[in-house]
Amino acid sequence: MTKTTRFSGVNYLKIHRQRVKGKTFDFLRLPLYFLIALLCILSSPVLANVPGVLNSSSQLVINSVTNTSPLQQGKVLFDAGNFAQAVNVLQQAAQKYKQQGDKLRLAATLSNLSLAYQQLGAWTEAQQAITDSLNLLKQQGKNQNLQVFAQSLDIQGRLQLAMGKVEAALATWEQTEEVYKQAKNQSGIMRSQINQAQAWRTQGFYRRAVETLIKVNQTLQSQPDSIAKTVGLRSLGDALQVAGELEMSRQALEQSLVIAQRLQSNADIGASLFSLGNNTRNIRTQEQKQQAIAYYIQTEKVSPSPLTRATAKLNRLSLLIEDKQLAQAETLLPSIESQLEQLPPSRAAIYARINFAQSLTKFPSRNSDSAILLAKAIKQSRSLGDKRAEAYALKSLGGLYEETKQWSEAQKLTQQGLILAQTSNARDIIYTLEWQLGRLLWAQKDINGAIAAYDAAVETLQYLRSDLVAVNQDVQFNFRDSVEPVYRQSVELLLQSQGTQPDIKILEKARQRIEALQLAELDNFFREACLQGQKVPLDQVVQDNPTAAILYPIILPNELQVIVKIPKQPLRHYNTKIRQVEVEKILTELRKSLVNPTASKAVENQSQQVYNWLLQPIESELQASGVNTLVFVLDGALRNLPMAALYDGKQYLVEKYAIALSVGLQLLDPKPLVQKQLKALTAGLTQPPANYPNYAPLPAIKSEFNGITEAGISTTSLLDGQFTSKKLETEINTVSFNVVHLATHGQFSSLAENTYILAADGPIKVKNFDSFLRSQDKTRVELLVLSACQTAAGDNRAALGLAGASVRAGARSTLASLWQIDDESTALFVSAFYQELKGGKITKAEALHRAQLQLLKHPNYKAPSFWSAYVLIGNWL
Repeated sequence: MTKTTRFSGVNYLKIHRQRVKGKTFDFLRLPLYFLIALLCILSSPVLANVPGVLNSSSQLVINSVTNTSPLQQGKVLFDAGNFAQAVNVLQQAAQKYKQQGDKLRLAATLSNLSLAYQQLGAWTEAQQAITDSLNLLKQQGKNQNLQVFAQSLDIQGRLQLAMGKVEAALATWEQTEEVYKQAKNQSGIMRSQINQAQAWRTQGFYRRAVETLIKVNQTLQSQPDSIAKTVGLRSLGDALQVAGELEMSRQALEQSLVIAQRLQSNADIGASLFSLGNNTRNIRTQEQKQQAIAYYIQTEKVSPSPLTRATAKLNRLSLLIEDKQLAQAETLLPSIESQLEQLPPSRAAIYARINFAQSLTKFPSRNSDSAILLAKAIKQSRSLGDKRAEAYALKSLGGLYEETKQWSEAQKLTQQGLILAQTSNARDIIYTLEWQLGRLLWAQKDINGAIAAYDAAVETLQYLRSDLVAVNQDVQFNFRDSVEPVYRQSVELLLQSQGTQPDIKILEKARQRIEALQLAELDNFFREACLQGQKVPLDQVVQDNPTAAILYPIILPNELQVIVKIPKQPLRHYNTKIRQVEVEKILTELRKSLVNPTASKAVENQSQQVYNWLLQPIESELQASGVNTLVFVLDGALRNLPMAALYDGKQYLVEKYAIALSVGLQLLDPKPLVQKQLKALTAGLTQPPANYPNYAPLPAIKSEFNGITEAGISTTSLLDGQFTSKKLETEINTVSFNVVHLATHGQFSSLAENTYILAADGPIKVKNFDSFLRSQDKTRVELLVLSACQTAAGDNRAALGLAGASVRAGARSTLASLWQIDDESTALFVSAFYQELKGGKITKAEALHRAQLQLLKHPNYKAPSFWSAYVLIGNWL
């Protein structure tokens, strides 16, 4: 029996990893540098200043740093992260200025008070304070001090964004920019523009946000060297990093560093080095991780800020642990302990302790220190009156109790943290506490309570949908650890809660939840909420077109579940008891076999296994129901495989059914294709650009395009040098095409920045597809064909890029290849597909089906590697 030591408060404990129903948990799932970014607004809060003396950058500032006025004391406390004490001091200052009749200082103090209240999650008080501040300024005449008015507006915008009023925040920051222009405050203008970019992103307007940031960059370039410029460039770099533009971010941060070095400002040198470290670590290659560590070491050497130095060392520690360099990591522990002890009380110091507690669990000899650190964090957060920090610390300590199976203590701490987080409106912490509570109740066999807790966690995540993808670059890599498991475990719990008779409501809830996960994956992929618009449920489409069945495979830790919708029948499900790692291993092996034309026998053996999981239990009912089309809503690693290649022991699936894929449970505007009105824009490269030598020529593209024309489809063609991104956009703007056929190299990846197609002038990234294919609100493209693309080798989530391309294009349907196929067989396939599409009143799925069968029957192309690579995503009608 495993021995555990019980503990309470600051008592020592010995931590053991715990497995609950096949799931392994760590007591903390969000690395600190990610969580801090979740809690902070894009650019640093700027407290409103009052008239004083002008500094070198012509900004009004508080009289002097040594000034001991209540307002200055509040600012010092705020900057130190002591928000509760800052509130007390600022309240006293407000009372003093009110008695003195000093309306300007009272207005500035109230706006600062609002900002401090925001940090504590006291939204009502924050709203009242900023309203009073702005009313005072308006009574005085806002032109009396434009600086204070602009800064109060800035703070109002922050409050509006934090409360989910994005459009109001955007309007406020646009007004703030105009006021700063009147005040001739260039750094204020740029800060307002960066804030507007965040609001655009939160609304899902990625390109508008990036355009705004590029505008900021252009303004910064014309400025002379100054502290304001280095800070502005660093804010720009951090904002671009959040937006996923890592290369543009790096350039801005490097320029910020150079200017800071010229100005010999160690504080700004350290801050820029730290941001560069965070930027570099997100590229995730071994070389870049080492470069990130080098940046952190330089930060520790040069920064005068104890907190910056400690955070840099903590990030360096987390990278070493991530790379399993535990011996080297352990040498950092004593110095980190010493640094943390010297930090003054603040929220950032509390989070640093929690971060360190997380890291210490990786060293068995130091695990007992985690409880002491977390107990100190709780005590310190209470002394500061910081409910948000206390909630996070309680969640973490509850996680430690969870590890040692001390369920009641863990549940008590978790519920305490949840109440605090709810009173602070800290949804990014709330969902982790709801998730933790769900696991604890599940472990104690309280299934109904666990389902309720998981439901609450998913609902909170849905509310956070845009925030989670807009806040921080590291979410791209923490999604699988901190968001995806909530959905999967919830589905597993729902399906396990069923009795012997299937519960239709639970099955419906389970498939809706797996769809919510898939939408969250796409949001995470693009870092914005991407699926908008009118959608029709697939069940309704099947009801109107009763020859299609829908299958929803769901990969869970210890089983593979399949939910099936057959026309005119209720939902049903079945499962195979098999571990997720085994499923993924078999799928990976099958994928490798499929791309090899000589491996047909291996394909048959491996794909039959997958067929038995997904279809064998329902095959007889499918045949009896008259179904001729199978629509798959695929999950996880299954998305990297073509379902057409599944083998029943005698036939491939494509020999029996037309097959399509759906990104979710709904279709955007599902309508059949009108064959007589097909008008196609074809664009292709027979020769890749000179600076892309790794891509082979595609000489058969000309015959591919000829085949489209010979099928009787009206075409406009852009070939080789004519196929530039600008020319493509111009053509789509000029003429309404319902088919866009792109025959060029491209790659689908699990990272949006690595998903693109090649034009003569370079790559067109998936993030830009919408601007090309949905220009000027023209008619939605019916069909997008990507005939020579491939999923990135070695990326087991690369099909996210394919799904993302389909969604981003806004096309009703997308036909693409999972891997690059023989050039000549592609031309034959494309010609056959368009002939079928044009020739008869059939669905796009059936046209694909018939074209694949033609290749399968061809003596040179009967291997699955040739015909199975093509998949149809979206509307199959």
